[in-house]
Amino acid sequence: MTAKVEENDIEPRDERIEVADGLSLRVLRWEASTPSGLAPFLLVHGLASNARLWDGVAPRLAAAGHRVAAVDLRGHGRSDKPDGGYDFATISEDLRALIAALGFDRPVIAGQSWGAGVVLDFGVRNPGLTRGIVLVDGGLTDLRDAFPTWEICWQRLAPPQLVGLPLSDVEGYFRQNHADWPAEGLEASLANFEIRPDRTIAPWLTRDRHRAILESMWGQRTADLWAALRVPALIVPVDGGESDWTKAKRAGADAAEAAMRASGVACRVEWFRGDHDIHAQHPAELAEALLTADREGLFRGAVSA
Repeated sequence: MTAKVEENDIEPRDERIEVADGLSLRVLRWEASTPSGLAPFLLVHGLASNARLWDGVAPRLAAAGHRVAAVDLRGHGRSDKPDGGYDFATISEDLRALIAALGFDRPVIAGQSWGAGVVLDFGVRNPGLTRGIVLVDGGLTDLRDAFPTWEICWQRLAPPQLVGLPLSDVEGYFRQNHADWPAEGLEASLANFEIRPDRTIAPWLTRDRHRAILESMWGQRTADLWAALRVPALIVPVDGGESDWTKAKRAGADAAEAAMRASGVACRVEWFRGDHDIHAQHPAELAEALLTADREGLFRGAVSA
């Protein structure tokens, strides 16, 4: 009898993969111990985040027999940080090249927050390269609905000035505000920052690149993308207790389901209760949601290349 593989037995391989001339991305790879023929998973982080926020989800997928990779997108984490290329089209091209380099056969691509918008865009542009997409608390609402101009959007959503903040302050913030997170989630959140020799921090994503991504998000129209999507989708919104925000996400999920139904493409919505970074807060539950969707055949209706 073959012993069951536990997620704690699977360590990621940390590597760099070139996806364009002069641009390499940091990738964490978890390999299933026994080849299974199951769908691979590519995991995409949110804005100003990093691949390690998937540290709790990825090994659970690998323990179930899937090949798994999580990427630091350009400008983030340990990846290269070019001055440009932070629009959705260029990020999607980065992912296309990454999938080819990984040798993944039409992976399921999961993205959180901004990453959900990235994988939604990718699925529309490259339906033959994925079996389906997973949107974790993102890709359901438009910034233009909340902010009538880009200038107002930036004024409201610009990141705080964190450069030079003591590391101890950041650690204290995470422990106080995310006391129920597992240790791996807290440690992964600290990887959003460069830790300097004087024990102060600086976000890996600079303020100007953050602005470029946010402006691209402000221009994205999710309703148009859902109408054009032709690959299956698992939608995982989070009810964080903010009534207006949750109401907007419910409306977005309903609209996305209706668009997919009209197109005859499989779609499922599974709500979670918790924090926006639900993949860090409840990794076991989220991993099970992804595995269940795959086992039950949600991602079998995608077109092949």
